[in-house]
Amino acid sequence: MSPIWSILKNVSDPEIPVLTVVDMGVVREVQEKDGVVEVSITPTYSGCPAMNEIESNIRWALEEAGYNRVEVKTIISPPWTTDWMTEEGKQKLLEYGIAPPEGSSADKSVLFGEAKKVMCPRCKSRNTKMISQFGSTACKALYQCEDCKEPFDYFKCL
Repeated sequence: MSPIWSILKNVSDPEIPVLTVVDMGVVREVQEKDGVVEVSITPTYSGCPAMNEIESNIRWALEEAGYNRVEVKTIISPPWTTDWMTEEGKQKLLEYGIAPPEGSSADKSVLFGEAKKVMCPRCKSRNTKMISQFGSTACKALYQCEDCKEPFDYFKCL
């Protein structure tokens, strides 16, 4: 892994600080040319309020490491998908108490009124129900475990 990628693996996601921008799959490409580091990022969705902070945090981390010429470029096509999240990132979500996305972004069962039975991050039961399509952020749904009765966020497949 290049030194730049190693630095980026330490830049936290501002909305879910247990994850990094690399865990999230937001960082798409890194190029270094003629002393300029160019980092391409893709927002998790078009209205993501964290993108300015992510861009600033990337720039700051690289400048702190001695890269003085940093350009951060936002790419919106192809759109971000939870398929780009790392397995390590999904495990971090689970340990943090957020159910990670299950399956791939191709699963559109919710469009047909079929809420997933996702695993409770606390007791590991699949006896769960969706309370709301929207959780603490737009990319999460609110669920409740029918066994331990705890509410939890599920990071939706997007």
